[in-house]
Amino acid sequence: MRENNILDGWNNPDDLKTIVAGILQEATKQGASAAEVDLGINKGFSVTVRNQDVESVEYNQDKIADITVYFGQRMGSASLSDLRTDAIRSAVEAACNIARFTDQDPYAGLADKDQLAFNYPDLNLSQPWDITVEQAIAMAIECEARALSKDKRITASENVAITTTAARHVYGNSHGFIGTFPATRHELSCVVIAKEGEDMQRDYSYTLATDPALLESFTHVADEAAERALKRLGARRLSTRRTPVIFIPEEARGLLGHFVAAISGGNLYRKSSFLLDHLGKPIFPAHIKLDERPHLHKSLGSSPFDDDGVVTRPNVFVEEGVLQSYVLGTYSARKLGMQTTGNAGGVHNLFVTTGKKDLSALLKSMDTGLLVTDLMGQGVNLVTGDYSRGATGFWVERGEIQYAVEEITIAGNLKEMYAQLVEVGCDVDERGNIRTGSILLENMMIAGD
Repeated sequence: MRENNILDGWNNPDDLKTIVAGILQEATKQGASAAEVDLGINKGFSVTVRNQDVESVEYNQDKIADITVYFGQRMGSASLSDLRTDAIRSAVEAACNIARFTDQDPYAGLADKDQLAFNYPDLNLSQPWDITVEQAIAMAIECEARALSKDKRITASENVAITTTAARHVYGNSHGFIGTFPATRHELSCVVIAKEGEDMQRDYSYTLATDPALLESFTHVADEAAERALKRLGARRLSTRRTPVIFIPEEARGLLGHFVAAISGGNLYRKSSFLLDHLGKPIFPAHIKLDERPHLHKSLGSSPFDDDGVVTRPNVFVEEGVLQSYVLGTYSARKLGMQTTGNAGGVHNLFVTTGKKDLSALLKSMDTGLLVTDLMGQGVNLVTGDYSRGATGFWVERGEIQYAVEEITIAGNLKEMYAQLVEVGCDVDERGNIRTGSILLENMMIAGD
C-alpha cells in the first residue's frame, strides 16, 4: 500500500476509496473473515468576533478511520488518524487481536450484501462557501454592529461566529461495497445581551445550511438576536399551575428527538425505552404522521446510505398516530428479529404532519398558556418517559404574549404529552434533521413560585 497524505488530496473520492480498499485488504491478510471501514475527513475554519474585534480564528483539518474486523462472529475495532502504511497495519493488528479474544456475538457481522447501497444518488450535499477568513471576519463584525445598533438596551454581544466546513464520508466493507459522498455545513450565529436597570437577558439567533445561498442574511440574524433578547427583559416567574404549552420549532425538535430515541433499536433491545412493545399501537393523535425523507437535495439530514452502508429509503414511523416501524440498523434489527430500516446512525430528515396555522394563530388557539422558547437541563428518563426541564418563554393570555417568563420547570410524561399533541404549526424550522413547526400540547405541569 502506498503512503498517503490524505489531506493533500482530501476530497478526491478515488484516492479515498483506494485507502479504504487497502485497509480492507490488510484485514483479510491478517486473517479476518470480514471487515468494514468508516473513514471521515473534514476541513474548514471558524471565526469569532466580540466587541468589534477578532476573538479567535480556528482552522481544522481532521481525519479518522474506524476499522472493525470479524473472525466469524467475534468482533474487534480500532481507530486511527494516521493513515500511513505502518499505522494502518498496526491498527488492523490491534483490531484482530481484540476479535480473537472476544466472545462470539450471534448478531454481529456486516449488513447483508443485497441491502447495501451499490447504486446511490448524488444529493448535492456539497456546496462550498467561497469566503475567505478576512471576509468572514468582516461579515461577523458587521453582524455584531447591526445587533448592537438595534436598541440602546443591547449593551454587548457575547460573540458572533461564522463556521464553514467541508467533509467527506467513505464507508467500505468486504462485500465489495465502497461508497462515498461529500457534504458541507455553514453557520452564522449571533449572541447578544440586553440590559435594563438591573435586569440582564441573553438570547441568540443563527442560520445554518449546506448551501451558503440558503443562509439567512447577517442582518436578519442580527435583528432577530436583538429582538429576542429585548423581549426577554422584565421576565417573571409563574406560580405553580397546569396549563397548555406551545414549544417553538427549535424546542419542538427536541421533543420529537426523544420519540426517535425511544423507538431506536439500541434502546429497545436493551429494554430502556418507555415505548417498548408499542409497535402497532397509537402514540400520537390520529392526525399525526412522522416520516423520513433521506434523499432531499441540499438538506442537512440527507444521506444516500447509513452507517452500515445500507441504502437509505423513505420510512413511515407513525401513520394516523400509530407506531408503524422502529428505527433500526443492522445489529439492532437482528437483535429484535427484524429487518434494518437503513437507520444505523439515526434518522435522516424526519418530517411531522403540520397544520395551516403559524405561531401567531397557534397562540390564539391556545388562548391562555405558556410559550416555551428555551429549555435547560437533561431531565428526560427514556425508560419511564418522565420529563422535567428548566424552561424560559412567555406567558400568553387571550392569544397574545403578556410578559416573559423565566426560572420555571415544566414537567410531564412523554407518552402522555405525545397523546395530548393538539396541533403542529406551519412555521417549520429547516435548520436540522427533524423538520417540525411549533407544537401545541393540551397541558403540562408548570413548577414555579
